[in-house]
Amino acid sequence: MKLVTFSDAAGPRVGVLEESSGTVVDLSAAAPALPREMTAFVGAGAAALGAARAALGSGQGRLSIDSVRLEAPFPRPAKNILCVGKNYHEHAKEFHQSGFDASAGKDAIPDVPIIFTKWPNSVIGPNRAIPGSEDPTASVDYEGELTVVIGRTARRVRKADALSHVYGYTIINDATARTLQHRHKQWFLGKSLDGFCPMGPCIVTADEIPDPTRLRLQTRVNGELRQDAPVSDLIFDIPTLIEEISALMTLEPGDLIATGTCAGVGIGFTPPKYLVAGDVVSITIEPIGTLVNPVA
Repeated sequence: MKLVTFSDAAGPRVGVLEESSGTVVDLSAAAPALPREMTAFVGAGAAALGAARAALGSGQGRLSIDSVRLEAPFPRPAKNILCVGKNYHEHAKEFHQSGFDASAGKDAIPDVPIIFTKWPNSVIGPNRAIPGSEDPTASVDYEGELTVVIGRTARRVRKADALSHVYGYTIINDATARTLQHRHKQWFLGKSLDGFCPMGPCIVTADEIPDPTRLRLQTRVNGELRQDAPVSDLIFDIPTLIEEISALMTLEPGDLIATGTCAGVGIGFTPPKYLVAGDVVSITIEPIGTLVNPVA
């Protein structure tokens, strides 16, 4: 099932995207008892998903996709988004060699997951403009990332059980002001500017992606393929990340883990290929779809 947050004159609410028919099923009409906000919907668990599936057959609440506006699945996450740095082998090497990794030691490949966060205010939805003009250093970069949505509370979870805590998957563009990232010797400020976390276009529930290592991530800038790698190239896979993070803190329904980006980011080129106004970034991970955002 593809879950979305969408809006129209009646405000934002949760729906089911049916691409084959070009429609969104408005769950507030088809199943009015269900939560209208995504974090609450995810927190309602299997019961809410079951009610949503039953509602799809009712024929109620169907809206043309062209009549609504897709928002980020979580327009304002309840917490910071957890992110993983240097988590694909080739990207870890390109970042290590770029001169922008202020935390770099002798080894390009980290021994343990590098975790940082992005501020909830940085989130924007599909087709919204990344406000590159807000970066005073003019060093805006892109990072396509598969993102995990937690569905069940996780504390001290073993790798073998980790995927049972995954609700589904979405896409994030971990947009970054590279010079700020380097200047501050950490990654939070350079990655948390308003509008620097495009998310979407939907959440695909975990039952439709039983093995996330079979997914492939591709990022294009103005149609040019820049990033292309299988998720199986992660240094620390999703079960490892959940085990490592939940050993120290409680993960709750609706929490997000952006799993890292692969080689081909702007700073991997000589000279760097930073984003400028008018560029369009498209990140594709099937079956989730494509997250498209222009740059302003």
